[in-house]
Parts: sequence; structure tokens; C-alpha cells
Amino acid sequence: MNKILMIEDNEQNRYLATFLLEQHGYVVMSAYDGPSGIRMAQEALPDLILLDIQLPAMDGYDVARALRKITALHATPIVAVTSYAMVGDREKALGAGCNGYIEKPINPDTFVSEIARFLD
Repeated sequence: MNKILMIEDNEQNRYLATFLLEQHGYVVMSAYDGPSGIRMAQEALPDLILLDIQLPAMDGYDVARALRKITALHATPIVAVTSYAMVGDREKALGAGCNGYIEKPINPDTFVSEIARFLD
């Protein structure tokens, strides 16, 4: 059973992603902001982290960099899920330590398969 931590401040985005993932047997935990997401990641050691870039208090780039400094999370895939879709945003997310990048709004038909490829 794969555990996924979603760090996302938007309630509707959290609800939709959680619903889709739980329908496919994933266990989903969520954090509203970067600091609580980092804390939760250290405690729960999820198999995958879904990370919004536009967060209150601390942006997703800083969260990704902080997560990458935690030894126990070095191999944990981090996937940016963001509405930032300008030229260079994907590279910026990958440069901060993310392994992948999914644009919002998420596509309910392909979201779970996009996530699953990071868990193989």
C-alpha cells in the first residue's frame, strides 16, 4: 500500500486528487502548507510527495529543497503539481529537487497513471 503525502493549500485540489488516488488504493495524507508538510514527511516517510508550488508561508521550491536535505527522504519521489506552466517552470521545479511535474488543473483520466509511474 503506497503512502502519498500531498502538500496543497487549495481544498478543492486536495479533495479531487485524494479522491482519485484513494479510488486506486493509495493512502493519502495531506498538509496545508510547507512547514507542516516537511514535518509530516519526516514523521510519515511517504512513498511519494505531491507538492504544490504556490503555497502560503513557504513556496514549493523551498519545500522541495528542504525535503531533499532530509536523509530519510533522499530517494522519495517529489512531484510538483502546479498551475505554474510558463517556460522554465518545469526546469525550476526539477532544479529544486522535484522528480516530476504535473500541470493543474489535473486531468482526472490520466492523473493516477501519471503518479503511478513514479512509484514503480
